[in-house]
Amino acid sequence: MTRVVVWLTEGTWAACVDAASRLAPEAADFVLLHVLDATVGEALHGAYGGLLGRAGHDPGDVVDQLAGPAEEQLLTAAAERLGRPAERWVRAGEIEREVVAACADADVLVCARDGAADRLGPRSLGRHTRFVVDHAPCAVLLIWPDEVPELDSIPPKPPRPPRG
Repeated sequence: MTRVVVWLTEGTWAACVDAASRLAPEAADFVLLHVLDATVGEALHGAYGGLLGRAGHDPGDVVDQLAGPAEEQLLTAAAERLGRPAERWVRAGEIEREVVAACADADVLVCARDGAADRLGPRSLGRHTRFVVDHAPCAVLLIWPDEVPELDSIPPKPPRPPRG
């Protein structure tokens, strides 16, 4: 059976789910994957801990509390949009490494471009997505979440250096 991992991010999840449902046969085994960036909460906890004598609630705790319900809403919306049975995986850590690790037994990873959306080329990939595309142990379906830029958005070739 084909195992399809769909990497869900807040800005591109719907397009990824739609692409996965068009790509995979009905018998595919779907995994909806969301990865929490553990460095955000850690940074807030650390910053707050450095403010000696401050009273109140640690902002890192607030972020941790809000992340759970928001993530559940995202996974529920993605599962409803997919309209087929799917496992829901939540991971936390370094985003790009967690996505690659989640693809260990996958046949296909579906993810979206998350960089510059106004032109074709390498800048259309953010740093996490670039790492995942370069290191995924499976086939990768990389989609444009919105309109695809025109071919004339490719920059011209750089001039050749003068010969010696």
